[in-house]
Amino acid sequence: MNDDPWAEGSQAVVDCHLHLWDIDNHRYDWLQCDPILNTFLGDYTPLRRNYLLGDYLADALREGVGKSVHVQCEFDPTNPPGETEWLQGLADEHGFPHGIVGFADLSSPNAQEVLEAHSRFANFRGIRQNLNFEAGRPDRSFAERGDLISDAAWRRGFAVLAAMGISFDLQLLPHQLLDGAALASDFPETAIALNHVGLPLDRDAEAWAIWREGMSRLASCENVSVKLSGFGMLPGGCSVDAIRPLVLETIEMFGSGRCMFASNFPVDGLNGSYSDFFAAFRLVTSDFSESERASLFGGTAAGFYRI
Repeated sequence: MNDDPWAEGSQAVVDCHLHLWDIDNHRYDWLQCDPILNTFLGDYTPLRRNYLLGDYLADALREGVGKSVHVQCEFDPTNPPGETEWLQGLADEHGFPHGIVGFADLSSPNAQEVLEAHSRFANFRGIRQNLNFEAGRPDRSFAERGDLISDAAWRRGFAVLAAMGISFDLQLLPHQLLDGAALASDFPETAIALNHVGLPLDRDAEAWAIWREGMSRLASCENVSVKLSGFGMLPGGCSVDAIRPLVLETIEMFGSGRCMFASNFPVDGLNGSYSDFFAAFRLVTSDFSESERASLFGGTAAGFYRI
């Protein structure tokens, strides 16, 4: 028997960032458009098929996943709570997903109404509105503007989250991380999960310095946790050499109690299998204590999303 209970996923893992879509029955503009969008994902044609709960469980259960959190994936923008309703139906029937992060445009006059519609469902936990934006780089820009995070109307919507017990999944690019830290500092009662280690798409010395400065500032905000995920969208994919520096530096800054591994499947599946990523995660953290790994692979996520 292996002395390391995490080596083969025998401990229950919490996957706190997955996506499901049913393109036969729901609207996902980015998956159903022709031609496909120009994004940093490159050719994402393999994603333009259904990825249903059965598909996810076939990937995840072999890695010991016991709980999961679904994060919005640009469902029909005219009906964001419809995604939460669909997912809650799956959870009621099958147990997965255990937590749901929906979408709301926090700058919209009806933002609170949308939040209240999401909140009718038992597994709803948070909101994600992608804010990543880089001038002159439409392939990296999922938001229409780069100043949304400081916009007064958007911040009025954001201010509602804490009072309703709703967390926020924060997706930014490295040059925006200082703005993210300012947001977290201004709203210390709102639990924030930084997605995909801040999306460090560039790896030159200047880019690393910008990423480190932003991550360090975010780490000083105790209401911010980080998802160790999205590596399949970054240079190097699931290779241990590519993942190691990002994982170890992030954990050093935030501590294992504020870091959580996640799959970002099926998107990260463009550059590796589910098992490839979790094998890399386990190898990179093989020198960590059992309690630290328990936090990284499940405890932090379970606490953050209250599942």
